Amino acid sequence: MRVAVIGAGTAGPAAALYLVRQGHHVDIFERVQDPRPVGAGILLQPTGQRALAELGLLNGVVGRAARIDGLYGQNLRGRRVIELAYKDLDPRLCGYGVHRGSVFSALFGALSPAGVHVHPGVEVSHVDADGHVTIGGARHRYDLVIVADGARSHLRPPWSRVRPYPWGALWYVTEDAAMASSNQLSQVYKDTRKFIGFLPSGERVGHPGVRTTSVFWSIRADAVDAWRAAGTSAWVDDMRRLKPDLPVDGVEEAVFAPYFSVRTRPACQGRVAWLGDSAHAMSPQLGQGANLALWDAWLLAEGLREGGADGVPGALAAFSRSRRAHVDFYQFFSWLLTPFFQSSLPLLAPVRDLVAGPFHAWGWYRRQMAETLCGVKTGVFSRIELP
Repeated sequence: MRVAVIGAGTAGPAAALYLVRQGHHVDIFERVQDPRPVGAGILLQPTGQRALAELGLLNGVVGRAARIDGLYGQNLRGRRVIELAYKDLDPRLCGYGVHRGSVFSALFGALSPAGVHVHPGVEVSHVDADGHVTIGGARHRYDLVIVADGARSHLRPPWSRVRPYPWGALWYVTEDAAMASSNQLSQVYKDTRKFIGFLPSGERVGHPGVRTTSVFWSIRADAVDAWRAAGTSAWVDDMRRLKPDLPVDGVEEAVFAPYFSVRTRPACQGRVAWLGDSAHAMSPQLGQGANLALWDAWLLAEGLREGGADGVPGALAAFSRSRRAHVDFYQFFSWLLTPFFQSSLPLLAPVRDLVAGPFHAWGWYRRQMAETLCGVKTGVFSRIELP
C-alpha cells in the first residue's frame, strides 16, 4: 500500500516504521523544516516500552533514560498524598524517565534507514476520507492516511471535540546531580493552585553522561504573561516555598506547555486514521500521552497486517473500536483527577489529602493504582495483559 503519515512526533514515526517493515511504501510529512529533538522529560511506561521493543528501539532509549520505580507526592506539610510503585503490580516492571527528544531521535533517526520517505517542511492542508492528501493545492492519492500531528491538529474531522484546559505547566531541565539520581517521580502540592514536580530524565540528547531532571510547575494559562513580566527571580522564590533546595540551573530556558482535552470518536473515516494527541489529547496527570501514541501505532499496524488496500476502511473501523475502552479510561480519570491537583478550587485539596493518603494502606487500591500508572487499564476491572 501507499501510506501517508502526517506528523513526525511520536505516533507518526512509530506507525511509519511498523508499516514500512510490513512492506508498504510510506511517506511521512512534517511541517517543520528541520525537525529536532525538543521537550522535557516523559515517563515511558511498560506499554510504551513494549511498543518500542517491537521496533527494536527500546534498548537505545533506555540506555539514555533514568529508571523510575514509582511516584511520590506530598502536600506542603509533608503529608503523603500519592505513593505508587510498579512493584505493587509486578517486581519486574518499572518506568523510565527520558527526554522526549531521546524518543524522537530514536524514532526519527530510524525512518530513512528503514526506507520511509521523509518530507520535512511540508504543510498538509487537507485530508479526504478517500485517501487524498492536499499539499500546496495538489491532491495526492494514498491507500491509507495517518494523521498524527498533535494536540493542535488542524486536520481533525468535524465531530472532534477540542477543549483547552485553563491550566498548564512551566518546565525546564536541570543538571542537579542529587535530584537526577533519584528513582522516583516526586511532587509537592500547595492546595490545588500550586504544585511542583521532578522527573529524573536521563541524559540530554547529544550530551552523553550528563544526567538531568525535568522540573514542572503548575500555572494557569492566563497567568503566563504576568509570570513573564515578573521575571524568573520572583518565580524561583515562589517555587522555593514548596522546594527550598530547588536547583535553578536551566530556569531561564523555561517553556510553557498548555494542556488540551481532545476527543475524536470514531478516530477514523474511510481511509484516514487519527493517532496520538490528534485523536485523544488529555491532561498529563497520569503521564500517558506518549505511551498511548506508541500503543496506537502498534495496534494500528497489527490490525492492518493481514489485509490489503481494499480492507483498509474496515481495519481502521475495527482499530478505532478496539482503542475505545483503553483511551476512555485514561481520558475519564485524567478529567476526574485534574481538578484535585490543578484548579482554582482549593477546597478540593483537603478532600484529596484526607482520602488519598490513607487509601495506600489498602493492597487492592495500590494494585489498581499501579495498573493505572503502568498504562494498562481499560476499565475498573479490566486491563491489558503485558507479556
